[in-house]
Amino acid sequence: MSGEWCGWRAATERALYGPDGFYVRPGAGPAAHFRTSVHASPLFAAAVGRLLARVDAELGEPAELAFVDIGAGRGELTSAVLAGLPPELAARVTPYAVERAGRPDGLDPRIVWTATAPRGVRGLLFANEWLDNVPCDLVETDEDGVPRRVLVRRDGTERLGDPVAGADAEWLERWWPLPADEPGRRAEIGLPRDRAWAAAVAGLDAGLAVAVDYAHRREARPPYGTLTGFRDGRQTAPVPDSSCDITAHVALDSCAAPGAQLVTQREALQELGVDAGRPPLALASSDPAAYVRALAGAGEAAELTATGGLGDFGWLMQPADADRG
Repeated sequence: MSGEWCGWRAATERALYGPDGFYVRPGAGPAAHFRTSVHASPLFAAAVGRLLARVDAELGEPAELAFVDIGAGRGELTSAVLAGLPPELAARVTPYAVERAGRPDGLDPRIVWTATAPRGVRGLLFANEWLDNVPCDLVETDEDGVPRRVLVRRDGTERLGDPVAGADAEWLERWWPLPADEPGRRAEIGLPRDRAWAAAVAGLDAGLAVAVDYAHRREARPPYGTLTGFRDGRQTAPVPDSSCDITAHVALDSCAAPGAQLVTQREALQELGVDAGRPPLALASSDPAAYVRALAGAGEAAELTATGGLGDFGWLMQPADADRG
């Protein structure tokens, strides 16, 4: 009901994943409302495929290798990675698309469509813009500097609720402390994301887990939070009525287990061979068609690695045993 007050975590869960929720109802899916690296260029899926091949080699080329795509949307990344693999590797890969929406029509029958991440598998777990849609609560400091939970109604109206307590307060103090002398400062409590990530990685017996997302670190948290909405390709106010995506940037440093690595997408993709350099002009004379293709690829690579854009995304790269000693 529009008049019911609740925390942003509960409101977002209902709006995104409840009956007729934004992410679970039939239709074009998230791609109709916002553009991710997957949609920006096939170079992204090709780079993920190369990363999967590296993991395969590190594991000794097992008879069965898992590729787990968490927050799979309509299976775009899973399909593209699978299609781009060498036949001998594709024959050993079991691709899992983890998504709470129903299986889309026409999906490659080799893809296992599941609502929960598999357990006991070996390979690459890849979560592209998943954690930012794991609902979390929003807090704001009142006029006395006390962090209070922000309550919201279905129409987006807000008011302050009770002071934050318990595990949420402990997380806030450790990972996103708010100054007591600045009323109105906001933070998103990332504890549900930490737990969701740990649970997903726990299903991987060996290999690598990667989370890619809008991110920030403790030393540079945004002063008023990042909660926002997207609808029809445009940023909009976050209203929890199922009409729009609701997202907030991720404190990836709090998700990371000891032994994990945090890099930018620019660094990760460049290391995986995504090159934004212009092709040599000599190629334009010797092979004009190849030059045009290379130039287009360079433009796509530039978008994926751009400073101030997709290149600033965080990549949390965590070996499967990083949290097990």
